[in-house]
Amino acid sequence: MKNRIHFSVVLTVAVLLVASVAWAAPKPAKTAPQAVPPFPGTLVNARYVYVTSYDGDQFNINLFPEDRQAISTVQDAMQKWGKFTLVYEPNQADIVLMVTSRPSEDILAVYDAHGWPQNQYLWRMMGRSGLQQGESPLLTNLEKAFTLATTK
Repeated sequence: MKNRIHFSVVLTVAVLLVASVAWAAPKPAKTAPQAVPPFPGTLVNARYVYVTSYDGDQFNINLFPEDRQAISTVQDAMQKWGKFTLVYEPNQADIVLMVTSRPSEDILAVYDAHGWPQNQYLWRMMGRSGLQQGESPLLTNLEKAFTLATTK
């Protein structure tokens, strides 16, 4: 009988302790929307765009399917936007868009094609699920940055 009372007291204390810790746990901070970096003014007159992945182009058999899908998503968005003409050879481009799609984070970077792949990116954004089919926030941010750069 004494063991039963002891067990119920220990169980009650354990439940109360777990409940109080859960209630007192800090709430995760709401992350502010990522600021859109300015688009480089040197590329506002570009006309031709080439889309590839950091791991290879869309025809590379070793490319991750997620990267291949991201390339396709970006190409479709560029055609719908109509600001650039899509090319399939990097030497024909003014701008190179490089993408990577991973479960943890997607990346969209803009390079000047005339120094690519040796030069540094000129514009880049990263975010989780940023290059998904349908809604692609990284592409929306690219369009916003470009529009702001051309309206100055």
